[in-house]
Amino acid sequence: MAAGQYDNAGEYISHHLVNLTYGRLPEGTELCYGGVAETTQWTFANCAAEAQAMGFMAFHVDSLFWSFGLGILVMAVFFFAARKASVETPGRFQGAIEMVVEFVSNTTKEVFHGRTGPIAPIALTVFVWVFMMNLMKLIPVDLIPYPLELMGIKYQKVAATTDPNITLGMATFVLLLVIGFSIKVKGWGFLKELSFTPFNHWLLIPFNLVLEIVGLLAKPVSLGLRLFGNMFAGEVVFLLIAAFFGAGLLFLPLAAGLQVVWAIFHILVIVLQAFIFMVLTTVYLAMAHEEH
Repeated sequence: MAAGQYDNAGEYISHHLVNLTYGRLPEGTELCYGGVAETTQWTFANCAAEAQAMGFMAFHVDSLFWSFGLGILVMAVFFFAARKASVETPGRFQGAIEMVVEFVSNTTKEVFHGRTGPIAPIALTVFVWVFMMNLMKLIPVDLIPYPLELMGIKYQKVAATTDPNITLGMATFVLLLVIGFSIKVKGWGFLKELSFTPFNHWLLIPFNLVLEIVGLLAKPVSLGLRLFGNMFAGEVVFLLIAAFFGAGLLFLPLAAGLQVVWAIFHILVIVLQAFIFMVLTTVYLAMAHEEH
């Protein structure tokens, strides 16, 4: 196992929790392999310290690759299913896709009262996309990163939802949707709602705005952090179990057993977290359509 090439389990786990980062490395930064950066340059980080030095001006290339790649894969699968759909002779693949669509549609109707319009497609996109990104956690932790490391790509995290930038990015888009639908449905009434809730008096408008804006921003933050926290914790457990494989032959049966048990349990977590993200997104959009 790849765990055997590290000095200890802590080093192994830390290495696997670092993203493949491309960003602006400032001049004078201490480099991982000695020396300092003579000029400010855009480059890949060779260690966690360099990635941290890049600060905000950095991209997690692996998270972006896997999230966008899985998004394209999902669209291709649904497009293929729609093109091959048949009323007379539906196949198993079509039946599976229809089950997912019907499940999301029924859930949306239960949460969102009135005409769902674009809400159901949004919920379907959120559910399937998050589910696919979560599903990558079931791939053995060294199956993809280790061969890439042999090819010179030192870091690789394949589960994009273990990156807070991805989960908070999706949650921010949900916030923009909430604001957009609120303005579309309520118009200036949305501003009035923020200004006169919970206290209906013009003297308390500043106090109301602080409360409402904090509450509005708390929704996407909690939405993104909830998904990230659950997925990141599960990833750490997978890495702890994988570290047993490098501890000697005596621990191999224990590591294999724990790996199987945790993977089976995590199947439920993967589906549940995708479902929760979808339902909360639908709830927030439903709230945007309702008057206080």
